[in-house]
Amino acid sequence: MITATMTKKEIEENIIAKAGQDSKFKEELISNPKLAFSREGISLPDHINVNVIEESATNYYLVLPAPVSNSEELSEAELESIAGGWKITITVEK
Repeated sequence: MITATMTKKEIEENIIAKAGQDSKFKEELISNPKLAFSREGISLPDHINVNVIEESATNYYLVLPAPVSNSEELSEAELESIAGGWKITITVEK
């Protein structure tokens, strides 16, 4: 269950777990990730793109975090929020 207090990592873990248990959800997650997220109550801003790919036994994917400008000072909370590669505001509908 996804809640408003979850971290990005916790949301990802829940989405991945559901995809592992529900093949129809997994297909939708791969073909239309924003729709799959929205059906889980997660609204992403229009300017955010989501790409979902599945690793295989012969393909491994490494995601590099977005570069951060040296002129920006980030708080510990902001650093934690982007540790997974990007910083966005996620709205979870109750």
